[in-house]
Parts: sequence; C-alpha cells; structure tokens
Amino acid sequence: MREFIYYSKSAVTAGNRIKEDLMKAGRLDIACQIVIHGLFVSRHMRLNVKLHLVFDGPPDAPKHLEIFPGVSGKDNLGDIENKIDISKKDIAGLIKRMLYKYRVGEKKEVANGYWIEKRGFADLVFELHNEGKEIFILDKRGEDIRKVEISENAVFIIGDQEGIPKKELKRIKGIPLKRVSVGPQTLFASQALIVLQNELDRRSMN
Repeated sequence: MREFIYYSKSAVTAGNRIKEDLMKAGRLDIACQIVIHGLFVSRHMRLNVKLHLVFDGPPDAPKHLEIFPGVSGKDNLGDIENKIDISKKDIAGLIKRMLYKYRVGEKKEVANGYWIEKRGFADLVFELHNEGKEIFILDKRGEDIRKVEISENAVFIIGDQEGIPKKELKRIKGIPLKRVSVGPQTLFASQALIVLQNELDRRSMN
C-alpha cells in the first residue's frame, strides 16, 4: 500500500466554509487535485493508495481526513456510498460531507474507506512512525528520488504551496525523515504527487 500525507495550512476545517470558489476555502482546490491524482488513473481507481489530508485552517483546526477507497479490495466507483467522481467539484463535495460528519472526540467513519478526526500533522506522523512506517518528505534540496531506496512501508509527506511550517517540523524532529526531491524544478503539490506515483509504478511497488 502507498501512503501520502498532504498538509494544508489554510484549508478550511468546517463544511459550511466550502463554497463554489474553492480557492477561497483555504486553497481547497489543491487538496482536490491531490485526491484526483492520488487515486485515479485512466479508467480506474488505484486500490493501493491511502491518502491523509491534514487541514490546519479555520475555524476548527486541525482535521485529519483519511481516504482509502480500496480498503474493500475492489474498485468501489460503482458504490454510490463511496463514489468519488473525478471533478474537483465532486471531490470538494466529498470533503464537505466528511467535514460535516465530524464528531468531537472520535475518529468517525463516514463511509467504508473514509474517516475524519481531530488530529494534527505531527501527531499523525508520530503515529505512522510508531507503526513502523518509513517517512519521506519532499524537499527540493533532498536526494533525487530516482537514487533513493524505497521500502514497501513508505509514507510520503507533501506540503501545500507554503510547505510544512517550521513549528510542525520541530515537533517531529525526533523522527528520522528522509528528504527527497522529485526533480530540479519546483512543482505544484499535485504534480509532485504524480511524479512520485510514476516512480513507484516504474518500480512495480504496491
């Protein structure tokens, strides 16, 4: 299974803050692109990808949205309860519904493969590290991804347009992060995710 953490400093954390203009919802448009490029290829969904979206914007930060549609082991695009359409509008609608379903003090399973809870970036990274995951973080000064050995239990951290705040990085300084670069150009978050997926595809990694 492939795991990716997308951190957004500004993405809103309440469903009623999501309107038609996704850019005004704390650049929720970027999070939607992450979901699209994380889960979809032509004509089918990737069943081996788990996405962690961490939103740190107003009014009730932080929120952790965990998305793993392939948990059932089959493409559930036809299942209306779990359906994800490939447009940003529909992905935004999914995120909006997940935020509305949040319940204080619990990790709420919104539908099969979709959970929401109040958990911050550092707590999530520590949890995954304690599960034995190998943590990578995208950094333009990091080692070239093509030269890096990647284990089957890797987790990749991708920041929004502002990157990961220094205060959050300080909170996880005890974790051995492996800094990797996806190329000489600074890419959009969703583009970086596409390059990562392609690299893992080429290595035939699950």
